[in-house]
Amino acid sequence: QVQLVESGGGLVQAGGSLSLSCAASGHTFGDYAMAWVRQAPGKERDFVAAINWSGSSTYYVDSVKGRFTISRDNAKNMLYLQMNTLKPEDTAVYYCAGTLAYGDALYYTPYEYPYWGQGTQVTVSS
Repeated sequence: QVQLVESGGGLVQAGGSLSLSCAASGHTFGDYAMAWVRQAPGKERDFVAAINWSGSSTYYVDSVKGRFTISRDNAKNMLYLQMNTLKPEDTAVYYCAGTLAYGDALYYTPYEYPYWGQGTQVTVSS
């Protein structure tokens, strides 16, 4: 199975940018569809973005469309999330998640992803 380790979180002012990374190991990264999921204090995990195995298809929840970009580099076993125009409501622990992919499928809920990293904290101050 794949192991996932996130990095890149931190504290940023509203309107700023952060770039998250997720390093994968232990299995062929290109076999996995990937996602970013976040969890704010006291709330359930919220889906943020998904990407298929090749990077040719992506999906974003409405609240981050136009501000966040998910991407991957299979040669480097890396998943990324570029976050621009950050808002205080983006404050959360951000997790990368993976699931074995079938064809070019995207997977749209956290429950479809069995493999998770430990998370990285993103805090946006107003």
